[in-house]
Parts: sequence; structure tokens; C-alpha cells
Amino acid sequence: MSGSSPGLPFQIPEKLLWLEQHRAGRTWLSRLPALFDSARTRFALESVGQPFTGGYVSLVLPAKRGPDDLVLKLQFAHRECRHEADALQLWNGSGACLLLDHDPDLGALLLERCRPGHYLADAPHTDRMSVLAELLRKLLVPAGAPFTALNDEAAGWISSLERDWRNAGKPCEKHLVDAAVAALTELRADKTPSVLLHQDLHGHNILSATRDPWLAIDPKPLAGDPAFALGPIVRSFEFGHTRDATLYRLDRLSEELELNRERARRWTIGQPMAWAFDSTHSDRHFRTC
Repeated sequence: MSGSSPGLPFQIPEKLLWLEQHRAGRTWLSRLPALFDSARTRFALESVGQPFTGGYVSLVLPAKRGPDDLVLKLQFAHRECRHEADALQLWNGSGACLLLDHDPDLGALLLERCRPGHYLADAPHTDRMSVLAELLRKLLVPAGAPFTALNDEAAGWISSLERDWRNAGKPCEKHLVDAAVAALTELRADKTPSVLLHQDLHGHNILSATRDPWLAIDPKPLAGDPAFALGPIVRSFEFGHTRDATLYRLDRLSEELELNRERARRWTIGQPMAWAFDSTHSDRHFRTC
């Protein structure tokens, strides 16, 4: 595919084209025209605009129904996206965008549109850590099933880290892999409260809105240790990637939210290393760790 698809009135965003490398991805891309038409009918959408370009596993488009500005999201069946609708339903608009409708057979979500929709990453004159602290106070609600348990996800990271490092051509020093395995192993051994976690709460997954000043999107949910919630923020290099800036996020948020700083620090080693080897930002993840 070149980025276009017969039956779609728009180009498929370039960031989705990596799916052509996998049979399931190629199948989903080939089904997109039918999924798009079915979702448009299912949600009675009057118009759909050009896709947003940021997603790697979803086709996301602005839509209209009557006077309402909406967002249509068609999801590739990716493990990390599982239960996104459940997470948005549980939050019910508190700290996150509202889920207005959902068709699991189509992998389609109908969401409120955040206006003006600016990224928190692009708001340097805003106290961004204050925004994040306020969001986490709303998002860290008790949760269990059906969400994937953080400890189960961490077990998968532990089992794959060294293999992924070798398959990637050993792009970092081995001691970082060892440190991540040790951190995750220690963290899994402890029992903690279980809360709903936004696994990817970085500066481009938080949008300015009118209903609330800022709302989270694209949660990739897990359920587990509250201290994990700081990891995605600490590794968010768009908030500053110096040692001082990284530690400032860890120190400030762990203090303001009364979360265990040492556990948050270890999660910030474990998850970024687990995600690094197929990331376009791998060097930055290594540096964070």
C-alpha cells in the first residue's frame, strides 16, 4: 500500500503503514474501508474529516453529528489498546475524554472532541506538572478486572527484555537491561493497591479542552501499583530531557501525590526499557533509564 486505500475518501496516515509488515496488520488495513463505512452508519455520523496523524495503531478522525464535534476512532486489535473503552467508561469524563459510544465488533469508539485540542507538551508557559498532578488525582481510581494486571504485564517484560535487546542488535549497555529486569522482579514481589493506570500519559496524550482545561486520551490501560503512574511522565522527554528535569518530575509528583518515589523510580527503569527496542525514541529511553 502507498498510503491510500480503495473505498476510503482519504489517505491512510503514514504512521499506520508499519502494519503492512504483519499479516494481521495487512488484513486490518484492507478491511478499513468497510469498517469505516459501518462505523459511520452505526454512529449516524453526518460527516467525517481528514484523519489525525498521531496514532500508530488506530485510525482517528474528526466527525460531526448534528451540532456536535466528535472523534471516530477505529482500532487495530493491539494488546495495549485492549479495554480502552472500559477505562474511558470507568473514568466517565473525569480527567479523560468522554466515551460516547462503542462498537467492539467494529473496534470503533465514538469520543468527545477536545477543543481547542492543543497538546500539553506544547504549553511551555503552563505549570505542566500541576496539570499532571490534578489529572492523576482523578485517574487513579480503584480497578481490577477486566484490565490487564500490571504485574502480569511486567512478567512479560521480564521474559522478553534480554531477547528484545539481542534482536535489536544490543543497542545499549547490558547493565540497563539487567537493571530493568531486577527492578521489575522486585516490584512484582510486593502487594500494592490496584488502581486504573494510563500506561502512556505523556505530553502528546493530554489535550486542552473546554469542559475541563486538560483531558487525557489514548490510555492503554493497566491495573496495579499507583506508583507506576509516574513512570510515563518521568520518561516524557518533551517535558525536558536533562537529568535535572527528569528527576524534578519524579521528585515533585511523588511528593505532591504522596506516591512511593523509589517504586516510581524503578517502574521508570522497567517500562521504558521494555518499550525501547521497537521505539523510534529508543536512545532517549536509554538515557532516561
